[in-house]
Amino acid sequence: MEPIAVPLWLFVLMLLLSAWALLDRLLLPSVRWYLRRRVNRVIDEINTRLNIRVRSFQFTKRQVLIDRLVFDPKVLDALGDYVREQKVPREVAQADVLRYAREIVPAFNAYAYFRIGYWFARQLARLLYRVRANFAEPTRLASVDARATVVFVMNHRSNMDYVLAAFLAAEQSALSYAVGEWARIWPLQQLIRSMGAYFVRRRSNNPLYRRVLERYVHMATEEGVCQAVFLEGKLSRDGRLGPPRLGILDYMLREHDPEGRRDIVFVPVGINFDRTLEDRTLLRSLDAAAPRRSMWFVLRTTFGFIFHNIRLMLRSRWQRFGYAAVNFGKPVSVHEYCRAKGLDLRRLETEARHAEIERLAQNLMAAISTLIPALPVPIAAAALLRAGPAGLSEFDWKAAFYRLAGELRDGGVFVVMPGATEHAFEVATNVLRLRRLVVKDGDIYRAVAGEEPLLAYYANSIRDYAVAAPSNPIN
Repeated sequence: MEPIAVPLWLFVLMLLLSAWALLDRLLLPSVRWYLRRRVNRVIDEINTRLNIRVRSFQFTKRQVLIDRLVFDPKVLDALGDYVREQKVPREVAQADVLRYAREIVPAFNAYAYFRIGYWFARQLARLLYRVRANFAEPTRLASVDARATVVFVMNHRSNMDYVLAAFLAAEQSALSYAVGEWARIWPLQQLIRSMGAYFVRRRSNNPLYRRVLERYVHMATEEGVCQAVFLEGKLSRDGRLGPPRLGILDYMLREHDPEGRRDIVFVPVGINFDRTLEDRTLLRSLDAAAPRRSMWFVLRTTFGFIFHNIRLMLRSRWQRFGYAAVNFGKPVSVHEYCRAKGLDLRRLETEARHAEIERLAQNLMAAISTLIPALPVPIAAAALLRAGPAGLSEFDWKAAFYRLAGELRDGGVFVVMPGATEHAFEVATNVLRLRRLVVKDGDIYRAVAGEEPLLAYYANSIRDYAVAAPSNPIN
């Protein structure tokens, strides 16, 4: 028998195909079985530990959820209307719906969330800040109906809110966030999807897209998925609470049955930081005349900031950015709220429904405003700004700091202070001096010229408290 000669490229191709077949038939099933067993072990563990269980909906195959969303009857109705109004081929519109569904639907992975995401969030939060949490009524939160859909509604101070809230709420449940388009870059979007978050085109007015998004939010809410919503819809630019956005709340509530088996429970949450990493960028966005900065400038500044802090760490001169705190408030049951007001949102016309949802959103925002923690830097900034351009001596500034902190605490505000109040004053003044926001002229401390808006940004986080309002000159 004569040997058969084959070209080298064909031999290599056959070798690769054989290796792939071996992997597919023998090794990959074993790896999948091993990983699935690890995931199931994590699921069993967390569902015995969490107050709010992870729902079976979150473990459903992503493609199944996409198909369910694409063929939702109301999505199909919207598809028909869109085809007639825009005069586009039905196949083109169907392709758009499929693209929207794939963009929105997350791919929750319990192992990635609780083993990787939780560890990363905890390490990052504790690396940058002294983290504090408070539960105003822990027994009420623990006694929420196990079948209810729990929605944490919070103010939006920083992109670190995602990290901090997910870390501190991890003992309660896995949070599903709506994330803006800024995060749709590789590999960040894959990581975010695995954490159970879904992407939202915040500026899209496309009715077909809005209907697909609405049906996904409704579907997740009906299935009891625990969610987190930033009621303002965007980061606070000046440190104050902004007006509530109604989109996500409307999607959750427009078909809610007040006598149904699954309640919706809103938990107001207040978040605050001694230092917001994006503060100067947020303030700059208020200046319409400010020239737009290039992506190169943004990247250069960001990496410069990171490398500067790494150098300080290597030289043992780095300090954390003060305190970061989260305050969880009293749960609000939609069932109880609707019964008390005799409401059934399903039976209202659009305008009347929006008015009722806006009223509820304003109530939730008012609750959030009373939950925002008072931290050392905002208290110190407010006390210094009250003195105006004349400034304060160190003794007077410290006295004003103590007095304002005491007034806030007596008013029921969650004031974050270490055991020794004097240390809190030192923490605050160190942060402000290292950032060159205040200057010492002899024995007098004053705001650095031009930095008053940044000090006001931090003081504004506690300006909604009555004690800080009448005599506070912050505009």
